[in-house]
Amino acid sequence: HSIIGTRTAQLCSSMGLVCSAPKVYKPAAEVDLGPDSDEHYISPNVKAPRVAGLPVKMFAWVLETPVLGPLLLYVLKKDNLVNKLVSDADIPEPPLFTPTHTWQDIPEQNVSLAKPGWSPAARAQEAIDCLPDLADPSSPGFRRWKIRDFAKAYSSGEITPVMVARRFLAAVEECSGPDLNMALFISYDPEDIVRQAEESTLRYQQGAPLSAMDGVLVAVKDEIDCLPYQTTGGTSWLGKMRPCVADAACVAQLRACGAVLAGKTNMHELGAGTSGINPHHGSTRNPYHTARVSGGSSGGSAAAVCAGLCPVALGADGGGSVRMPAALCGVVGFKPTAGRLSNSGLLPLNWTVGVPGILAATVEDALIAYAAMVDQSRPAHSQVILLLLLNAWEVFS
Repeated sequence: HSIIGTRTAQLCSSMGLVCSAPKVYKPAAEVDLGPDSDEHYISPNVKAPRVAGLPVKMFAWVLETPVLGPLLLYVLKKDNLVNKLVSDADIPEPPLFTPTHTWQDIPEQNVSLAKPGWSPAARAQEAIDCLPDLADPSSPGFRRWKIRDFAKAYSSGEITPVMVARRFLAAVEECSGPDLNMALFISYDPEDIVRQAEESTLRYQQGAPLSAMDGVLVAVKDEIDCLPYQTTGGTSWLGKMRPCVADAACVAQLRACGAVLAGKTNMHELGAGTSGINPHHGSTRNPYHTARVSGGSSGGSAAAVCAGLCPVALGADGGGSVRMPAALCGVVGFKPTAGRLSNSGLLPLNWTVGVPGILAATVEDALIAYAAMVDQSRPAHSQVILLLLLNAWEVFS
């Protein structure tokens, strides 16, 4: 309740509007609910907050009117008040959720820990060393190419990262056309993608790839900073107000492994929904049935992996934004424990529970990408997911 009151007051103050004083409730830590407590519950008066002298419901009605609504939204967006409200809110109490796990985990069997100070490439290789041999490519049935399949083909010269990148760009163009209108990507730069692929191809020709992920395409949700793109959060305006000046920490570690960053995927606007229906960039369609949604909010990343455009994509998950679209698109969705991956470079849309997440075609690829990105500012636990990997193989084999 104190969060609602504080934010309402800040919004009114920023806009120079007259509002009634917000109701600020006692922080939860100060409330005694024991048997001898004299506290009594006061139902919040949801009609009390007012904006511009109007009840909240009437203010919402103003937003929906044909003339006043767009004008008010223009003011909010012009001064970037929404981003300021989210980023600079002064909340006078602890968040409702904080991670409670310790960084010193209980030793587990069948888990090897990455050594502190290892590079992203070394951690990815350590994960690969834990895996069984690749399946026979001539075996019958449908089989997705994994990161290790790409690395093996690149090393042998069977294909090159440039060939894959050009096929990828052709596929994205086809998916974005009027016949399919999949709306998988908000932005992608063909020249930048080909440049990355050419550099990777040269490294393979010289026999010096950076890692097994060198040349592997990875798409990035538009909630995560990735140069040379602006991060819009699925809006039509946020990128103009919040310039992207550097890669997010997780993106930087994948780039250090030689991964080809393949553009920014579509998402539910500001992550505020689970359908993936975006009014600005189109609604991401489900590759299994184009009349169905992909889920959200990381729907573009899940659909790009599902469609076979890339084996791995990055998302962000606070309340299911990776796991739900993964379920709808039939791919692997992994939300790491809070603190395992750095939040640096993510939009602060749900900062107490939101973390970078992974969409992948296989559990194996989720493991490798996770190992590469694990936050080295705390003790590394890149192999903890190996238990999930082993359990998944037992279930599906």
